[in-house]
Amino acid sequence: MSTASMQLAASSGLMSLFLFIVAVAVLALLGGGFWLTSRVRSSESPRPRPEEQPQLPPEGPVHEVRQNRESQEVPQTPKGGRPLTPYELSNMDSRPSESTDRPRWSKGSSGSFGGGGLGAH
Repeated sequence: MSTASMQLAASSGLMSLFLFIVAVAVLALLGGGFWLTSRVRSSESPRPRPEEQPQLPPEGPVHEVRQNRESQEVPQTPKGGRPLTPYELSNMDSRPSESTDRPRWSKGSSGSFGGGGLGAH
């Protein structure tokens, strides 16, 4: 055998050894992943049994309530007074509105930013 063919055989054997080590490493990573997944699943609480599933209330399914709500008015700052900071305002709650009309966008407006409409002209 010549030196060129010996070097080619040596590099081919080295390459196959390298690929074998890479394959074993990939298999070890996959096996470790399955092992870790099984450990995590065994530490989790068990799945609920059918009798533990959520049940409908005795009065039946809950239906949507449609109503308009109005926010409370922000207190007016007295003339020459210091404006209130957000921390000085109370929790601004809302109340049911007496109006049953649903608020609508003005005709010709897009209704939202970037909605693609022409906008109000």
